[in-house]
Amino acid sequence: MREDLPAAAPDPAVPSPDPSAPSAGPAVPSPLRRRGFLIGASGAAALGALALAGCGSGGGSEDASDGDQGPPRRGGRLRAAFAGGGANETLDPHMAGLFSDVARAKALYDKLADFGDDLTPRPRLAAKWEPNKALDRWTVTLRKAAFHNGRPVTAADVLFSYRRIADPKKAFRSKADLDPIDLKASRAVDKATVEFRLKRPTAEFPDILAAFGAYIVPEGTESFTKPVGSGPFRLVSFSPGKSTVLRRFDDYWDGAPYLDELEFVAADEESARINALLGGQVEYAHELSPTTARAHERGGQVRIVRLKNSAMQAFAMKTDRPPFDDKRVREAFFLIADRAELVRGALSGAGEIGNDLFGKGYAYYAKDLPQRAQDLDRARHLLKQAGAENLKVTLDTSDVAAGFTEAAGIFRDQAARAGVRITVKNHNPDSYWSDILDSGTLCSYRSGAMPIETHISQRLLTGSTTNATKWRHKDFDALYQQAQSTADRDERAALYGRMQRRLHAEGGFLVWGFADWIVGTAKNIRGVARNAPANSLDWARFDKVWLA
Repeated sequence: MREDLPAAAPDPAVPSPDPSAPSAGPAVPSPLRRRGFLIGASGAAALGALALAGCGSGGGSEDASDGDQGPPRRGGRLRAAFAGGGANETLDPHMAGLFSDVARAKALYDKLADFGDDLTPRPRLAAKWEPNKALDRWTVTLRKAAFHNGRPVTAADVLFSYRRIADPKKAFRSKADLDPIDLKASRAVDKATVEFRLKRPTAEFPDILAAFGAYIVPEGTESFTKPVGSGPFRLVSFSPGKSTVLRRFDDYWDGAPYLDELEFVAADEESARINALLGGQVEYAHELSPTTARAHERGGQVRIVRLKNSAMQAFAMKTDRPPFDDKRVREAFFLIADRAELVRGALSGAGEIGNDLFGKGYAYYAKDLPQRAQDLDRARHLLKQAGAENLKVTLDTSDVAAGFTEAAGIFRDQAARAGVRITVKNHNPDSYWSDILDSGTLCSYRSGAMPIETHISQRLLTGSTTNATKWRHKDFDALYQQAQSTADRDERAALYGRMQRRLHAEGGFLVWGFADWIVGTAKNIRGVARNAPANSLDWARFDKVWLA
């Protein structure tokens, strides 16, 4: 995932840190490429993800036309091709920084909760959670589950895992998500009950239980050479940058997987992954481009899975400095954008238009706001009012993410029609996310899936560490804190709606689209869900898939 958005601050332990998700890491020799599966492939690498249906997840299933009729079958090995990370690959779930790492972590371990299709938390190892009246103390009851060594998962394991994640000596990606928890004061009530004490009221505390990387490991774990988790698969072998073999865990609390074995195979190049899929060397190919998807989805050899609303595509305007400290200029830029043209040109049509808000399709999204459309006359009028006629702006971008440079060029041409001259400046992908956090005035930006309240807390509050738009307003902060202190969900939704209306009118994110993430599967794969965005429970999940 050389992507876009973690749920935490950039992490120096991860190659090419960014504001949102795990990174694809540096290029390494690919076993598949060495075996010569490059011939005849086409398309550039993009970001993608697989959604695999699971019990109780709320995920959808394939269309009936995909041949998903009949009961699941047990047995066989599924081989999944991911971009490798060489020596950077890890079995430590708290250090997962690559797509392949995250997929392995989901197979080997469990979290207390994970996100459903609408990015609301769904119980996993936690059977239930209950707050006190003040919302600053939450009681979590664990379900009956066992680690691979047969030992039950207990409250002590949960507290050990969270304290390990939050250790300031470690560069764990999810430590920012755990910040509201007072881990020193939190305690195990009994073996199956954890009392989390918080530093402040937190109505959306269950989102923390589902946070990126917040996996539970046995108390006292220090080495991951022979990892013990509570996930649906057990480790057989691990060769970083080459192959990982896992075997079904028959005593998995959510039911034993249908597959006997699961193998992750490293294949850096998209062409290697699609050719391995076409040639029958793997049954699943992660990260396919729109070009490759179009070339193969009607051919009948493979199935193409598109996950909608998986990545917000935007331009970020720094609201604390000229020219974007004037909200009239920001509104003018909102009106300059032809969003449909940006989706067609930068995403090859593999996505849908945005409306200057994060989280389309997620819980609390302000879908009642009118869709903004291009209006160059109004944009020119606003620029004139702001004294910004003949405005010149530098747009920072990079090939760090698919579509960035294409979108920058398209928007430059759109702005020219409103009398704005944009100079596009390309940055080194390895330093792009740190470069644009504090410097410049306008940049290409994107974010992977996370709850809307998490996006607000990490990107839009005065103290947010990844506040790329420098949106700092005490009254806005107060609305967020009011929402977190409000137990009634409808009342919270109304508060989030107020915040989003303000961001839609004068915020710093020009959200022009939402990209699909795309993968390919063999025709004999069953149990595939199509509704789950990347970073949700059913993405890259293999315990409920089977071979027909």
